[in-house]
Amino acid sequence: RWGSHPQYGRQFVVENYRTVLPATVQGIQRYLGSGLVKGIGPRMAERIVGHFGVDALDVIERTPERLIEVPNLGPKRTRLITEAWEEQKSIKEVMVFLQGIEVSTSLAVRIYKKYGESAIDTVRTEPYRLAADVWGIGFRTADTIARAVGIPHDSPERVKAGIQFTLSESTGDGHCYLPEERLISEAVKILQVDSALVIDCLAELVAEEGVVTERLPEDGADGAEYVTAVYLVPFHRAELSLAGQLRALLAAPADRMPAFADVDWEAALGWLARQTGAELAPEQREAVRLALTSKVAVLTGGPGCGKSFTVASVIRMAAAKRAKIVLAAPTGRAAKRLTELTGHEASTVHRLLELKPGGDASYDRDRPLDCDLLVVDEASMLDLLLANKLAKAVPPGAHLLLVGDVDQLPSVGAGQVLRDLLADGSPIPAVRLTRVFRQAQQSGVVTNAHRVNTGEPPLLDGMSDFFLFPCDETEETAELTVDIVARRIPRRFGLDPRRDVQVLTPMHRGPAGAGNLNVLLQGALTPSREGVAERRFGGRVFRVGDKVTQIRNNYDKGANGIFNGTLGVITRLDTEQQNLTVRTDEDEDIEYEFTELDELAHAYAVTVHRSQGSEYPAVVIPVTTSAWMMLQRNLLYTAITRAKKLVVLVGSRRAIAQAVRSATAGRRHTGLRHRLAAA
Repeated sequence: RWGSHPQYGRQFVVENYRTVLPATVQGIQRYLGSGLVKGIGPRMAERIVGHFGVDALDVIERTPERLIEVPNLGPKRTRLITEAWEEQKSIKEVMVFLQGIEVSTSLAVRIYKKYGESAIDTVRTEPYRLAADVWGIGFRTADTIARAVGIPHDSPERVKAGIQFTLSESTGDGHCYLPEERLISEAVKILQVDSALVIDCLAELVAEEGVVTERLPEDGADGAEYVTAVYLVPFHRAELSLAGQLRALLAAPADRMPAFADVDWEAALGWLARQTGAELAPEQREAVRLALTSKVAVLTGGPGCGKSFTVASVIRMAAAKRAKIVLAAPTGRAAKRLTELTGHEASTVHRLLELKPGGDASYDRDRPLDCDLLVVDEASMLDLLLANKLAKAVPPGAHLLLVGDVDQLPSVGAGQVLRDLLADGSPIPAVRLTRVFRQAQQSGVVTNAHRVNTGEPPLLDGMSDFFLFPCDETEETAELTVDIVARRIPRRFGLDPRRDVQVLTPMHRGPAGAGNLNVLLQGALTPSREGVAERRFGGRVFRVGDKVTQIRNNYDKGANGIFNGTLGVITRLDTEQQNLTVRTDEDEDIEYEFTELDELAHAYAVTVHRSQGSEYPAVVIPVTTSAWMMLQRNLLYTAITRAKKLVVLVGSRRAIAQAVRSATAGRRHTGLRHRLAAA
């Protein structure tokens, strides 16, 4: 019968069904070639039905070993088809139950893969486990399932799960904890229950060690005041651990690079100048000295201020003393850039630590890295959990140099580690480079990045690498953005629109958001072509040549996992095997089953947050008033600094002015700076 869904509108509601397999040759061929059975695509279905006729389904069901009779169908493919057919049979009962309580097919498959034959029992008795165990199921989906299986609205199990969900959501906004008062208020809104029940369940969670509370100072309008901070357990442990590990590194004996303890710095820096053919500026000299004498140091500064040359100088001097040097960065692109800059191999932090499923690292306090100097670039991207894993892997006595631009957007994950290390009262030695070098001053990209960062509007007159295309209508801005990427930039600058040009947008939604722009840009750059395979999934179409990005950590893929933010290009798509291959920006081929395509998003346009750690020859930035709440100075500054050669702003002058003015980026609740200052 037809019904109405509150979110999706008119739809067909199934109350009961029975499976009727097709009986004609044409029907059987369409059924087998539909993608239902892995290993059978349209061409293979035609061959199987051509050989067995109307008996094809009966052969697969009863005597699958006969499939080898089909020409060019070997034992390996026969085994694959047999296993896929059996899996379809066993999953059917679970799928029917889950879809009966309005769980989508893709989530039902994931639930089945996680729990197998116990899936139905788990969903009925412990629905809130799904939010923790199954990617793609958050509290709201688990809550819908719980309601369908009869869990009461005011169940303590539901309220506790809702409190933890509220804290988990806040980590997505960068918070390591929430003040108790705010947590209770937000949980009440989400759960729609009385605050007294939330308070009681919070107390139970604390007693059960499901959350941790601690009195912490927090900066307010009238100075610092103490609040009761409520943490999820992993974030509290990580904050304590990171502060303690940094203090321990600072206090360790300087026995890894003892040659720099009593070096003649004038002579050493003179040698460096002769080696490089360039003199360091005074603040660069101080940064080099600090990195080689302090066990933990921070180097920060904007574009064109010489961070890269300073890092290369540190590495050159350490290498001259035969130090063991390890280099890392949060993203594959940043690691590649660090390798090119220094001539030393750099890896991503995830690969360096050999992170495993569950997030555990192969390298930690018990098995530290073998290095005397660890340099981490793009350190503004380090969130609390990753920074803690990294610090634990640094051997006692080794030197840790964190390099990054503190004025860029903070990490996507919880915390603001680099900012906290540079805060007043921090014991971590730091140098901020402020001088923009003459060569960089000739760049409109560098000039305007610094202007935006100091609250001045970008200069547009006479610039050959920085442009504005004014447009006040959001829909027109989207269309103009596509035209600039697909036609104008390639024609004027000779750049490849897919490889060299990246669209960075403040938000995902809306006509000029990443979602819609990806549809438009895919149509312009990688259109559908007759005879070329493609796969539709979740309202999106995937094609060979598409730019894509990984949107969650998956420790089971690739040599050492594949991580959120990894970029790549689809190089192969097989409708019979029901999988595709992505060549990542780390030059690794990763295979995805079609059922895993919700781990990928198109990346012709990405949000500014997702672009952190990457550089592109050209960046196109749509800036519209529809993204008003997202228009922050550090967001526009970060977007501009992603470009190496060319920036094109598209949109409203008013929106750009708003972004330049707005320096009040949202404050994050973190306790790291206080823990460091109290050391």
